[in-house]
Amino acid sequence: MLGFLPAPVRGVIMALLLIVNTLFWAVPVYVMIFVKLLTPRGPLRDGVSRITAALAQHWAMVNVWFVDTLLPMRWDLRIDAETSPQGQYLVCANHQTWNDILVLIKTFGRKAPFFKFFIKQELIWVPVLGLAWWGLDYPFMKRYSKEALEKNPGLRGKDLETTRAACEKYRNQPAMILNFLEGTRFTAAKHARTGSPYVHLLKPKSGGFAFTLSALGEKLNSLLDVTIVYPEGAMGFWDFLAGRVRHVVVEVRQLTIPHELYVGDYENDPEFRARFQSWIGELWASKDRRIGELLAESRASAR
Repeated sequence: MLGFLPAPVRGVIMALLLIVNTLFWAVPVYVMIFVKLLTPRGPLRDGVSRITAALAQHWAMVNVWFVDTLLPMRWDLRIDAETSPQGQYLVCANHQTWNDILVLIKTFGRKAPFFKFFIKQELIWVPVLGLAWWGLDYPFMKRYSKEALEKNPGLRGKDLETTRAACEKYRNQPAMILNFLEGTRFTAAKHARTGSPYVHLLKPKSGGFAFTLSALGEKLNSLLDVTIVYPEGAMGFWDFLAGRVRHVVVEVRQLTIPHELYVGDYENDPEFRARFQSWIGELWASKDRRIGELLAESRASAR
């Protein structure tokens, strides 16, 4: 327990531990990525992908162990869902900070497959991690400016093609596909700039979500709706490592996705797209209310 140390010292120690752990696990992960590149597509490559994901999950769980053991953290995990390491799940969650990733890994542990999540293309250049994410089949998404899209309308479908290609790789193996529907981390400035109708959330983007459903089909076991709340306020990763984030509330609901949402054509059918966006809007409005309730509950218990 590092609670007796000053916060900057805690942060340095935790950062060093995570770096050492990353370098340790990167070696076997890279070896399996190399093996996967040499393996032809099919059941054998799927098996190599499973081993690679298992190694990455062990890597992540050691990071969680460091946090649990060394930081003064109180976890309030409320999970109303049944999961299996062999299942396929779509996860939607609100997004406030990079800490959300570690929080989600802590929440599900080894009771579910290792996370796959959509990631900005620029992050492939992150030392050590970028290559690991690529080898683990994380979909790298390139964001285009409004000007670029106006000049070349064909670029609008690129992210959807990436989504389809990624989901094809997940069809025959366990997968937990994480989608931060807001598309970016919540800040007060972004909330004001985008005119979000929600109090605690940005507007959801449903296109990638719809294409993931279409690509994977009803093999998905369920939708896991995750709500993350930091009662003391969302803080950065350094604050997390320094032990300034002391309380995290996570609520997980297991939802059944309506059959009709799997079979429509989001891209070309305006009526289906409107129904899908309405369903996402209701989900997001419910989440926004729940965040408010959880924050009020935390404030009341702190009195």
